[in-house]
Amino acid sequence: MKKLGIILFVGVFLTNCEVQKNKDNDIEDIKKALTKSAENWSKGDMEAYMDVYWKSEKLQFIGKNGITYGWEQTFKNYKKNYPTPYHTGTLTFKVLSTDFLAKNLYSLTGEYYLKRQSGDANGIFTLIFKKIDNKWVIVSDHSQ
Repeated sequence: MKKLGIILFVGVFLTNCEVQKNKDNDIEDIKKALTKSAENWSKGDMEAYMDVYWKSEKLQFIGKNGITYGWEQTFKNYKKNYPTPYHTGTLTFKVLSTDFLAKNLYSLTGEYYLKRQSGDANGIFTLIFKKIDNKWVIVSDHSQ
């Protein structure tokens, strides 16, 4: 009976280690996707910046003007509000926390810093990332 207890303990321990390793890898992949997005923004490539967003009408963006639904409308809003490099500038993110919500679903909270000729803009955000078709994408963005 004692051997069975030890075997069960080791099995649970190894399973928990593997789960934590997977979570750590997920978070690293999400941060890489976010960094790549900021790099694309800073190059002035708005469409490449939007690659991290879920290309769906179910995408949700919540900002100072309310809720926008859909990738296409979110993209149009970005292009309207940031029409030139003068407006886009250089974007960086600082991740403050990440939370595992469910398998293939994480919440990420952070700060953004936009350095630009038209005046710097900084703020906070909470993003919900979901793994869809083996790719981490933002399904909900609440930024202010």
